[in-house]
Amino acid sequence: MPEIPDLTVYVEQLERRIRGVPLERVQVSGINLLRTAEPALESLEGREALGVSRLGKRIVMAFEGGLHAALHLMIAGRLHWKEPDQPVARRPLAAFRFTNGTLTLTEAGTRQRASLHVLAGRDALRALDAGGLEPLTSTAATFAAALRRENHTIKRALTDPRLLAGVGNSYSDEILHRAQLSPMRLTSALDDATLERLWHATREVLTEWIDRLRAETGEKFPEKVTAFRKEMAVHGKFGQPCPRCGAKVQRIVHAENETNYCARCQTGGKLLADRALSRLLKKDWPKTLEELEG
Repeated sequence: MPEIPDLTVYVEQLERRIRGVPLERVQVSGINLLRTAEPALESLEGREALGVSRLGKRIVMAFEGGLHAALHLMIAGRLHWKEPDQPVARRPLAAFRFTNGTLTLTEAGTRQRASLHVLAGRDALRALDAGGLEPLTSTAATFAAALRRENHTIKRALTDPRLLAGVGNSYSDEILHRAQLSPMRLTSALDDATLERLWHATREVLTEWIDRLRAETGEKFPEKVTAFRKEMAVHGKFGQPCPRCGAKVQRIVHAENETNYCARCQTGGKLLADRALSRLLKKDWPKTLEELEG
């Protein structure tokens, strides 16, 4: 799922292309994509785009007359920009044809989860906001207050859009590795100094990745948006050496999500129990890196 770094670059590159440009036509072929009936999708046509912004994990295009098109890419949705002389993908989920090019939305796989809301006015747009704090504009105090609102594991708190906006599975792994914290520690057990360390790690990781993706993209539209990047420290690196200590990166698999962490750096050498595997192995489940390697 695209998170703050990828979404920031999407927004910046789309802003450069469509601000001040009329939308000629919009088409939706994904039967589950459009989640609103009023205003009509066609009411966007003929209106000038006023700007592009991010709302949590949504990309919002603002149009004349107070209309907004809010796209949530979910896990597999991706945006593409085609110049007027370039062919558009066959039957994308959505196509926004501007006078200077076409923005398309595609989604890999058979389960269509991406969504499009067409909304009138700021109040309707705000209703989509889950209420999470923006980590890059937060202070250490507001960040700590947000995470302490409910008692969850740090991993869940970082990825809960009601608490923190725009962070998901990928970058939460990187943030926790940077902060050297177990993903399973409870937020209620974190003292002020630990929360400040986590706040610094959150801002550092997100800022570094925004800068890296900006440099990688240049003036092009981003076409290689992925949750797995070779420069990441632990996310998607199960079995590979931790760049800090060299121990093998571990994982916890739950439903469709995988949490990656370094036991030596983050949990004092303790292996976190993968629910399915530890249930299968029972007493044979290793408790430490030493037992696993032995």
